[in-house]
Amino acid sequence: MVGRVLGKHAYGYVSIEFFCPPRFAEGKGGAPLGSKSAVRPESFPSAAVVYNHSLLPNFWSDKNMIRFLQTPGPVKKIVLGGLLLLICAAMLVYLIPTGGSSVLGGAPPAGIVATVDDQDVTRQDVMRVAQNMLRQQFPRGNAMASQLLPFFASRAADQLITEKALVAEAHRVGFRATDEDVRDELQHGAYAAVLFPSGKFIGEQAYQNLLGQNDVTVPQFEEGIKDSILITKLRNLVAASASVTDTEIRQEFEKRNTKVKFQYAVVREADLRKGIHPTESELKAFYERNKATYNNSIPEKREIAYVLLDTSKLAAETQVTPQDLRSYYDQHRDEYRVPEQVNVRHILVKTPPASADGKVDQKAVDEAKVKAEGILQQLKAGAKFDDLARKSSDDPGSAKNGGSLGWIGRGRTVPEFEKVAFSLPKGGTSELVKSSYGFHIIHVDDKQEAHVKSLDEVKAQIEPLIKQQKATRAAEAQANSLLTQARNSGLEQAASARSLEVITTDFFSRNESLPGIGSSRPFADAVFGEGEKSPPDMVQVQSGFVIFKVMAVKPPATPTLEEIRSRVEQEFQNERAGQLLGQKTQELSDRAKAEHDLKKAAKELGATLKASDFVLPNGQVPDVGSMTGPAAIAFTLKPGEISGPINSGATGAVLQVLEKQEPTADEFAQKKDEIRDSLVQQKQGELFGLFVNNLRQQMEKSGKIKVNQEEMKGLSRGASEQGE
Repeated sequence: MVGRVLGKHAYGYVSIEFFCPPRFAEGKGGAPLGSKSAVRPESFPSAAVVYNHSLLPNFWSDKNMIRFLQTPGPVKKIVLGGLLLLICAAMLVYLIPTGGSSVLGGAPPAGIVATVDDQDVTRQDVMRVAQNMLRQQFPRGNAMASQLLPFFASRAADQLITEKALVAEAHRVGFRATDEDVRDELQHGAYAAVLFPSGKFIGEQAYQNLLGQNDVTVPQFEEGIKDSILITKLRNLVAASASVTDTEIRQEFEKRNTKVKFQYAVVREADLRKGIHPTESELKAFYERNKATYNNSIPEKREIAYVLLDTSKLAAETQVTPQDLRSYYDQHRDEYRVPEQVNVRHILVKTPPASADGKVDQKAVDEAKVKAEGILQQLKAGAKFDDLARKSSDDPGSAKNGGSLGWIGRGRTVPEFEKVAFSLPKGGTSELVKSSYGFHIIHVDDKQEAHVKSLDEVKAQIEPLIKQQKATRAAEAQANSLLTQARNSGLEQAASARSLEVITTDFFSRNESLPGIGSSRPFADAVFGEGEKSPPDMVQVQSGFVIFKVMAVKPPATPTLEEIRSRVEQEFQNERAGQLLGQKTQELSDRAKAEHDLKKAAKELGATLKASDFVLPNGQVPDVGSMTGPAAIAFTLKPGEISGPINSGATGAVLQVLEKQEPTADEFAQKKDEIRDSLVQQKQGELFGLFVNNLRQQMEKSGKIKVNQEEMKGLSRGASEQGE
């Protein structure tokens, strides 16, 4: 059981989107991956991962995902390229339908959305992923969120089918994901910051609680990790043959680094809005025309009575005995194992990668070695390691930190680096170490032998967990007893018998906070899922257990014009201002082109004339916005030419190119490698995307993917028809 590695519990659910071209993150996991240092790229997943923002901390809201990019050596590239051809050829044989409808074998049964190579995608799986997607997009929930659930359900079904197709293909090719792979991913991959802060496991109970919040079991979660690892391996194989030509690199370089300077005339929507004053008849007409958007915009509200059993109060009264501590420690001893680690620094002198034909620039390799030997001699002469790393290392991720990679465990670096790093004594510095990235000089700041922490070391960590467990069990028992009596004799009488306070609310909406409960999705789902005057019910929230009774319900309502007059007036002005902005910007462009004079046209129409500095394609210009948007037209114009209307939301603009500045040969030499890498990454994503699309199509044709169309239609109609 993989879960035993981490205390036989799991902590959360992620849905994995395998069909989107992945982005590639660099330097995560405590080592400079992007700078081609010692870290093994195999340690990182490449599938795009969608995290449950309600589960993970805000760190993940920036989508700080670990991504994978492997650049094979010449021999490896030839081998993988050959394997890819064989696999694609084998797929054609494997996936070509053998003829006849009997191949399909009929649709999956009710409750099964699809089967993929005999693996089921269940309605329950789909709705769980869809709900997680919805929570990510609408963390606070709203009326629109529930209306969009059918869309997310369809998307989740497609995602899960694709995932299982990729896993099936990975298995067919011969890839496997072991328990050790899962352990390494959880300890050192994208989840390490949450599960192993500072290299230490957060503990079994916290791990279990995180998972329990999303109703996901250990096997479900860790099987998902295995699937991610398998798809990573498949992706690496498929993408290994991606390459770019020098011509492509040059064209992309010029596209990214050509600068333009222009003057531009600006029309602002805010100025136009000031002159818009709708009449009563115009407002009424606008309200009626857009009435569908106001339907049920006043959300459903409910009035309830409830009792809260706060586990924190019970925890404060709970005693933890030495026997409790010893028993817990013995049961979770594996959680307190500390692996062998070294705290290392390194200086990297990069060597150039092999060319497309597999040749190595030996002269450049020799020059890199000479440079590395010079640095080593300076160290032996007494120079400070961190100073030389900042000055001379080709690994920018660690160089700025004096070459520090921090604490690393076994399996986190390339073999040549690992062997030396773990063999050096504390304070030791290596000779030159050659790896596929270049020449390393390694220094060990500290070492830590593998060991198990004693009970005394972890007592302070264990005691609050035991208290919380005991308090939760006690609160649940009391809540069940209170619920039983409340259903028999009423909530007020049951609470009074236990000297508990009953709180009666005013009408509140799904997203409002309540005393002692706060804003809780499980609580809101429970309360708004009950019928009016239903018997009392119970729900667990973060603070404890709530026994509640719905007293009254106000259904969603459509407001009258008078109730939302200010909103309607503002929306009317926004629409009219947008129309006027488009008309006036078009007139500005037409007049400037006719007169061959933007300055004159701007003056005649009351537009503001401005001038930009030289700007790159990824730059920003005030009132124009990003040059990657509509303003990108500037890079296609010749000096003196005038653009059409450019709408950037709150402003409209017309621009005239004044000068164009081409990049230099020196700039090309500096950025050539960076552009090559980014183009390779892009092609790898495109190549894998094509592979995925082809795999889906062929598996569907061959009957390896069978979709239950009735279930798919049900998903599209809404969650209420899914038994959720």
